Order: sequence, then C-alpha cells, then structure tokens
Amino acid sequence: MYEMTLEDLLESLNREIHACTKCPLSRTRLNAVPGEGPVNARVVLVGEAPGAKEDETGRPFVGKSGELLASLLKDVGLDRDEVFITSILKSRPPRNRAPRASEINACLPYLYRQLNLIDPTMIVLLGGVAIKSLAGNMKLSECHGELHETNNHTFFMTYHPAAAMRFPRILDVMKSDFELLRRELEMRGG
Repeated sequence: MYEMTLEDLLESLNREIHACTKCPLSRTRLNAVPGEGPVNARVVLVGEAPGAKEDETGRPFVGKSGELLASLLKDVGLDRDEVFITSILKSRPPRNRAPRASEINACLPYLYRQLNLIDPTMIVLLGGVAIKSLAGNMKLSECHGELHETNNHTFFMTYHPAAAMRFPRILDVMKSDFELLRRELEMRGG
C-alpha cells in the first residue's frame, strides 16, 4: 500500500485549492495561489491576498512586495527558498480590494491545513488582515514585533511589505521587526 508523504499531501492540497469554487473569486482569478516553499519550513509567512502578478503567475509575493520581502529575509539570514510563503486568500480580489469575511472564511481551512502539514516553528503574519484572521483582533501598530501564541502556533506580527513600500517609516519598523524575528528563531534552535 502506498503511503503519502508530507510533500504528496501538500501537493494534493494545492490541487484542491486550484480547483476551489467556494467563493466568487474563483470566477475572476487567472490562477489560484496556494503558496510555495518546503514542507519542512521552519518559518511560514502569511500575507493578505494575491495581487495582479501573483494572479498572473500562480506564485505568492512575486511583485515589488515580494522583492522587498526577499530582501528583508536575506538581511536576517533567511532565504526565500527555505521558508513557506502564502496568504490568507488563495485568489486575488478584484482591483486588490480588501478581502471580505466570507472570502477569508472560505480560505482559512486551507491555510490551517497547510500550517498543520508544515508545522513551522514560527508563523510570520504580514499585515492587519493576516493578524486579525489568525491571531485575533489586535491593532498592528501596537503588536508588531511581538509574539503571540495560540492554537498550538507561534505567531510573529509585522507590517505587510506593501505598506513599507508606501511609507519609509514602516520599512524601518519592518527591518527592526525582522531583526527581532532573527533573534527569536536563534533562541528556538538555529
């Protein structure tokens, strides 16, 4: 009897996400964007939703925000290829509008399944939508750079790279937050 590996289970989940029709976004997307990275990643980064480039390619964080994110990761000794990157929503909202509660609720079970398969040391929540969806109703300006433990997961909160691109002050805050993340990961074993 064939036993599925974690990679097989994650790939099966990706196929399920690509075929999903649980919300109207499935009718307007070009590609679902399940996420990417190794199934044994110590760090999972969770954004808000795919943008135009992500919808076009089916890959998360490949536009300007993705370039900034890769740079922030590199500055703290992490490579994009060693982390798992995904979003709350797996399909792009029209005109990059904010996700609706019904869309978040349709996608969250997929995200929880991804997190359970990967079982990361740290889940980095990028922006207010990710924080509210996974860690609770916290104000980003007050909780960034902090850890929050809930549902057997450790969350690290920071801003979304898109905000840092619009506001240079937030980029400085994100750099400090990522340095705190690096220290936390070192204390947790490497």
